Amino acid sequence: MTPRATSASAKDKAAKSAETKQKLVDGALRTLVEQGIAKTSARSIAAAAGVNQALVFYHFGSVDELLAETCRYASEQRVALYRERLDRIETLADLLVFGREMHERESADGHVAVLAQLLAGAQTHPPLAPATAAGLDLWIAEIEKVLVRVLSASPLGEFADPVGLARAVSASFVGIELYEGVDPAGAERALAALEQLSVLVAAVEELGPIAQRAVRHRLRKTVRK
Repeated sequence: MTPRATSASAKDKAAKSAETKQKLVDGALRTLVEQGIAKTSARSIAAAAGVNQALVFYHFGSVDELLAETCRYASEQRVALYRERLDRIETLADLLVFGREMHERESADGHVAVLAQLLAGAQTHPPLAPATAAGLDLWIAEIEKVLVRVLSASPLGEFADPVGLARAVSASFVGIELYEGVDPAGAERALAALEQLSVLVAAVEELGPIAQRAVRHRLRKTVRK
C-alpha cells in the first residue's frame, strides 16, 4: 500500500470513528430523555444509536465516560445556541425574560429531562458529578458575564456578588425546571416571583440621585452589621 493510500485509509478510519462516537452521544441523549437514567445502559444506548454495544466501551471505556461526554456536548451545544442572546441582555428583567423563554424551549426540546436525569444520577453515582457540574459551569459562566455587565450600572452593584449570584440564579432555574415536573403551577408561581424581584430592582435603579445615595447608605450599614 502506498503512503497516499495509507493516509487516505487513516482519514477514513478517523472519520468513521468520529461518526460512531457522535451516534453514541446522540443515542445517550435520546435514551436519557426517553427512558431515564435508571434504564440507560450500554445496551439501551447502542440500540438508540443503531450500533453494537461493544462500541460504547471501545470508544469511551465505560458508560459513565460516555454519559460525561454527552453532558459536556449537550451543554456546549445549548450554551452556544443562546450566547448571542445573552450578550444582548442589559437588565435583570431582560435576563429573567430570557430565562422564561429558554425554560419553555428547553422543556419542549427535551433538554430539561437530560439535565434532570444527569443530576439525579449524580446524587447516587459520584462519577457523573464532575461532568454534570462542568456542564452547569458553562451556563454559570455565561450568566456571570451578564450579571457583571448589568450590575455595574446599578446602584446595587457594589453590594452584589456576581459570582455567587450567577450560581444562585442558575440553581433557581434548575430547581424550577425540575419542580415543574411535579407541580407546574408552583413552578410558574416561582418564575413570577423572580420577575417581581426584577421589578423591585428596576424601581431602585430609577430613583433620583439623592434617593439612590440613601439606599446605598442604608445598604452599607446593613452590610457592616
